[in-house]
Amino acid sequence: MHMFRRDNWHMPHIFCIANQKGGVGKTTTTVNLAAGLAKLGQRVLIVDLDPQGNATMGSGVDKRTLDQTVYDVLLESSTIAQARSRSEKGGYDVLGANRELAGAEIELVNLERRDRRLKTAIEAAAADYDFVLIDCPPALGFLTLNALVAADAVLVPLQCEFYALEGLSHLLKTIERIKRGYNPSLEIQGVVLTMFDKRNSICGMVADDVRQHLGDKVYRTIIPRNVRVSEAPSHGKPVLVYDWRCAGSQAYIHLAGEVLKREAALTASTAAWILACRAASSARIWPAPPSPPLK
Repeated sequence: MHMFRRDNWHMPHIFCIANQKGGVGKTTTTVNLAAGLAKLGQRVLIVDLDPQGNATMGSGVDKRTLDQTVYDVLLESSTIAQARSRSEKGGYDVLGANRELAGAEIELVNLERRDRRLKTAIEAAAADYDFVLIDCPPALGFLTLNALVAADAVLVPLQCEFYALEGLSHLLKTIERIKRGYNPSLEIQGVVLTMFDKRNSICGMVADDVRQHLGDKVYRTIIPRNVRVSEAPSHGKPVLVYDWRCAGSQAYIHLAGEVLKREAALTASTAAWILACRAASSARIWPAPPSPPLK
């Protein structure tokens, strides 16, 4: 029930898009899920935590011309409100990244609150957004640590290939370590199967295996391998803008709808639990906490 981790009912849904295996569609999923949520009326911020800046460029924002980036936010010389850019094509905001971000791993080492700087920055901009999607690099350094501490939950893109479950097992172990030491409420929001090719029998076997292990955590929507999805970043557009009718676009808009439905169900169940607790408390049917022992 990650939606009510804080005592603020207006906090956005904060998802870390992560997988310690590279090339599984993290950035593609981040950009196109953001565009899908925006088309469904949500206020969305992408935080690009990869020094390559692919989520920035794929959103139509030129990383080479940015005066302020997520690097400045992490060093607390800027706020999200000051550093964000607008993806006019995607309909969402981007806290962009460029090559400067590579130096942040070293500079954060000796700074106070080095693991919570992104969390603090997002909280300051919380009222502006319904969803915050954090695109992570594959490596587990201070950048990814900041993302996992700031997030309510992890959304995992999983390529339908032979070694997929091995990469997933590493990520699950990492999440457990983060829960123990930094963010106790962190959980898996969902797993998105990507680059699915129905002509390849391995893809079907992997999809079945993942669903067997993770059950309802795996989204019903499957992202197909699609040429238009691959072409869209070179045009600085989400695929939903580049070619609305292609199979990839339709999959991502369905994924956005599924995310909204899942989060709405979590919100409703958590709200009901909170109201029940308040009713029980006002009725004084709970026992008072025990007094400390006398010394």
